[in-house]
Amino acid sequence: MKFLGIIPARYASTRFPAKPLAILGGKTVIQRVYEQVAGILDDTYVATDDERIEAAVKAFGGKVVMTSADHKSGTDRCYEACLKIGGMFDVVVNIQGDEPFIQASQLEAIKTCFDDPTTQIATLVKPFTTDDTTEALENVNSPKVVLNKNMNALYFSRSIIPYQRNVDKVDWLKNHTYYKHIGLYAYRAEVLKEITALPQSLLELAESLEQLRWLENGYTIKTGITKVETIGIDTPADLEKAEKHLRQLNPENHL
Repeated sequence: MKFLGIIPARYASTRFPAKPLAILGGKTVIQRVYEQVAGILDDTYVATDDERIEAAVKAFGGKVVMTSADHKSGTDRCYEACLKIGGMFDVVVNIQGDEPFIQASQLEAIKTCFDDPTTQIATLVKPFTTDDTTEALENVNSPKVVLNKNMNALYFSRSIIPYQRNVDKVDWLKNHTYYKHIGLYAYRAEVLKEITALPQSLLELAESLEQLRWLENGYTIKTGITKVETIGIDTPADLEKAEKHLRQLNPENHL
């Protein structure tokens, strides 16, 4: 199977404008992401709507494709990029442009999901541990997911799911394995075409989670498990945390 990696990257961001071009350890965030992904998949492109990002990617030798500024989601941007790139790719992997610490093991885990010929869409989950806090479990910016016995997602929510009746909340992590959703997606090429044509669904609008649109329309989402904790960059404060993490990984600021 051939896997195409697409890294959607927008310049405009309410909480952190120009985030892809922010400097992390002497390199832009988008370069950090690209270098983590390149070589793991059969081909990788940045998909952007901004000439400044396009120029930055070309400057470090990366591949980039310009896409519309009107897309409402990274999935839609991925589909347009896929059409423009062409080629006979079986699976398109959507990598968030603000995840500079994405690991090869995570990409391999999502690729493995497609060993099952029935897999339509795949994503990653990370088990919460008893070392995590109740506050982490309750974090609405960290969606939770429940799985069936085949490792397919049953539902995603910003709330804690499942709710444990008759168990004190402080014991929930000890009493049940909860899963955190990691926002890395992969789609069979024909499925990507189909899901981008779907209108927003009621569950998606309620939770503000795009993947609920796919579930509500009958698609299955296979999950792979990762034990790796990544650091996403949503705000300038997150960038400072990422700098500290990078220094811990390597004092010379190289991933």
